[in-house]
Amino acid sequence: MPNKAFKIYYLSETAVTVEFGQQIAEELLNAVNSLNLLLHQQPFPGFNTTVPAYSTLTVFYDPVIVIKSDLPGAGCFAKVSGYLDDLKFQKKTAKPAGGDIITIPVCYGGSFGPDLEEVADSHHISIAEVIKLHNAATYKVYMIGFVPGFAYLGGMDERLATPRKAAPRKLVPAGAVGIAGQQTGVYPLDTPGGWQIIGQTPLKMFDRDRRQPSLLKAGDMVVFKAIDIQEFNELLAG
Repeated sequence: MPNKAFKIYYLSETAVTVEFGQQIAEELLNAVNSLNLLLHQQPFPGFNTTVPAYSTLTVFYDPVIVIKSDLPGAGCFAKVSGYLDDLKFQKKTAKPAGGDIITIPVCYGGSFGPDLEEVADSHHISIAEVIKLHNAATYKVYMIGFVPGFAYLGGMDERLATPRKAAPRKLVPAGAVGIAGQQTGVYPLDTPGGWQIIGQTPLKMFDRDRRQPSLLKAGDMVVFKAIDIQEFNELLAG
């Protein structure tokens, strides 16, 4: 039976990428997570690790072990892709762990959100409406990337979708809350960046000394809560 669920592409001599689609959609993310779970439960000879993303799963392996294995196929790509193609017919023996619900306080606008007014103007709505819409959604962490602890959040209201800045800033402060396209996210570290910055959180999004350095992990649900400058300073001090 031809595989209609996903496509498998050669990435390198040690990796293939499984693509479920090209959209940001929870259905695709669930499919990625399901295959990822199955693969870790039932690894093939030479399997090393995986890197899940919005709609893809990259699978890394040891080509020497793979080529010497009894997997059917001529060459590593054929062996691994054939195994992955067959794996979708297997039943999961465990369920993925559910994510946590994290509330992130945000002080919007002013020096904390230099692009808030621009975002409002571009959509012909008020600043208050931008904040209201940003707070109203419940977001899902699709993946962690770009820099350690940077969570890509899906589920933002389409009325807030705003392109990245034409010229990225040389420095965006840790805690900055931004919008890029149909995504929102929080910068965990001081870093260059081109997202539209609408506010800042006093929470430490990444701390290498914590047991779980990143405050957020894939699968978590996020809610933003508007706070004022006094609350910001109190949380920062605490």
